[in-house]
Amino acid sequence: MSEFQSSWELYQQIPNDLDVEMEPMAPCPSFTDAANDFDRNIPRICGVCGDKATGFHFNAMTCEGCKGFFRRSMKRKAMFTCPFNGDCKITKDNRRHCQACRLKRCIDIGMMKEFILTDEEVQRKREMIMKRKEEEALKESLKPKLLEEQQKVIEMLLEAHRKTYDPTYSDFTQFRPPVRQESDKGRTSRSSSIMTPGFSFSDDSSDASSFSSEPTMLSSLELSDDSASMSIDFSHLSMLPHLADLVSYSIQKVIGFAKMIPGFRNLTAEDQIALLKSSAIEVIMLRSNQSFSLEDMSWTCGSNDFKYKISDVTQAGHNLDLLEPLVKFQISLKKLNLHEEEHVLLMAICILSPDRPGVQDTALVESIQDHLSQILQTYILCRHPPPGNRLLYPKMIQKLADLRSLNEEHSKQYRCLSFLPEHSMQLTPLVLEVFGNEIS
Repeated sequence: MSEFQSSWELYQQIPNDLDVEMEPMAPCPSFTDAANDFDRNIPRICGVCGDKATGFHFNAMTCEGCKGFFRRSMKRKAMFTCPFNGDCKITKDNRRHCQACRLKRCIDIGMMKEFILTDEEVQRKREMIMKRKEEEALKESLKPKLLEEQQKVIEMLLEAHRKTYDPTYSDFTQFRPPVRQESDKGRTSRSSSIMTPGFSFSDDSSDASSFSSEPTMLSSLELSDDSASMSIDFSHLSMLPHLADLVSYSIQKVIGFAKMIPGFRNLTAEDQIALLKSSAIEVIMLRSNQSFSLEDMSWTCGSNDFKYKISDVTQAGHNLDLLEPLVKFQISLKKLNLHEEEHVLLMAICILSPDRPGVQDTALVESIQDHLSQILQTYILCRHPPPGNRLLYPKMIQKLADLRSLNEEHSKQYRCLSFLPEHSMQLTPLVLEVFGNEIS
């Protein structure tokens, strides 16, 4: 079967009683007045017989039956005679009984033979309609569509995200409690140990252990003492234990998400670890955008105890070299108004970056990333309405470049913390493994 319908099939779709005459070139004043006074909420009634009208035909509101009757009568130049007294009341039921009075009624309500097209004009109109249908069919066929396989990948990523991201943030109560200096002077953390009693990674134990059971890639990272260039007051890091637990928890969720990305498990264990260790903080920054508020430039994760402002992050050891660009990034990403589908695709593309340090099979990683990128571009074209879709894909890819700079600064500041035993002991083993200096 051909891609498009044949001319005959398109012709068959055109109603036999085609109203090609209903568009007059210059309606008379009476028609214009009637149209202006017409209330679209009032039921349309045929001015000839009282049946349901279908629109203005030959300058008057009529039904399809009276429209066709008037056209045929004018074309045949029919001469009718009333068998009664010439004043028959035309209704839906008796309109066929007296053609003379029906035609008279048509003329009385303003129907005009000048509006009737010739056979040649009707044919041209039909050809125009058929051509327009063919153009619309061609346009529709050229419009990008999400393939079934692409839709399935999106659904898998959505499920992965929903399984690893809790919008209620209920697990945050298991972290070491947040201690804010401005409101809790004199308070100290309930525990200076690495984890509080009762908080564990049991639901993702395999994810957490994967970092210690597999060869680490920290040897490939160049560790340097950057403390001279940092301006952090290390004597007041009251929020460090809480945010260390939060980051450690988030890393595990990123691991869980990554394992459900189609194709990720096809990589070697070493490449999986290399990708996760390099991208974890970037994906955490992407995930945190869901809780970021443009109103007060804070991250709200449930109750006020878990509402994080810039001052909270500085009390965890981070300075403005990271925080200023981080907030700018969160603002610009929020303003893109990404769909959840676009958000999860961006996270997956971020993880599957072939240029991460330590990745061996770059060709396989690149092929998976290219496939995800193609799905994202197709989704934007098909599902993201304008004007938001304008240049959306390049803007999203630019966000990945911005994340690289944020990642570098974040890792540098965490390494600086890890060199100081009094602060490294507040970090979790997973955070030290991914970002910091391993302290025995």
